[in-house]
Amino acid sequence: MTEPTVSSAPVSPTPQAPVAMPGAVVAAWRVFDLSVGQMLWSRRTIFMGLVVGLPVVMAAVVRLLVELGAPVFQVNRTPVSGSVVFGLMIWAFFIRFSVPVLALFYGTALIADEVEDRTITYLFTRPIPRGSILVGKYFAYLVSTIFVVLPAVVLVWLLIVPVGGSLGESFPDLATDLGLLALGLVVYGAVFALAGAALKRPLLVGLLFVFGWEVLVLALPGDFKCLTVAYYLQGLVPHALPNDSPLALVQMIFRETPTVGTSLGTMAAITVVSLWLAARVVAGREYVLES
Repeated sequence: MTEPTVSSAPVSPTPQAPVAMPGAVVAAWRVFDLSVGQMLWSRRTIFMGLVVGLPVVMAAVVRLLVELGAPVFQVNRTPVSGSVVFGLMIWAFFIRFSVPVLALFYGTALIADEVEDRTITYLFTRPIPRGSILVGKYFAYLVSTIFVVLPAVVLVWLLIVPVGGSLGESFPDLATDLGLLALGLVVYGAVFALAGAALKRPLLVGLLFVFGWEVLVLALPGDFKCLTVAYYLQGLVPHALPNDSPLALVQMIFRETPTVGTSLGTMAAITVVSLWLAARVVAGREYVLES
């Protein structure tokens, strides 16, 4: 009886199926889920709290002075209602400062932070489209800023408007303001996300754009104002400032405002094109980590 022979030939391992790359939407959602908590607990959130908290503190101080009988609700010695003062604060503190500044500091850092923290390599080695990384982090930025800025606006509204005004009558304007500020964060964030992905010093360029270019061209005649975000955003502001106030003179710059349809359509186009270009830049750029 012969024993069966056992072949000693090596057994080839079973080939592993390649890891399937998820779609762009699924990948962006995963990056969003990972990033939103990091943004809310980052040092930038402290900065954001200071930026939007200052108008709230000012509103609380003003309300306290009013309750103590101080004549603080006056513009050039003319009494004004709380609704007018609220409109002044929305225009000066939020639309022209808080929204572009927060979008600038967050938008330009969407990719720069990953490079600085040396985590960009980890993200790029994951089986996800590179462009989805920027898109997911962009939506995390929107959630982080909107859920801090809008409650601050509501607090200012509750503190200021009841003085000589009515919460019920001014509520439609408040709803418009909240949507307008959210829209500003959307558009400015997309523009600065593109700047952060494509430029070497995006923060400096962004500061020059917000406080240099936009301020300058809006004061000049001609069509250069069409190359700003503020031109279209200001055209949607529902508040009319007092004619004899200093800010009314500034607001006169925007007297040739576009229609609502033009403003919304243009800002939607700016957002989509900026995000698409930013995603393309991230997908094709090689990031070198400095030692």
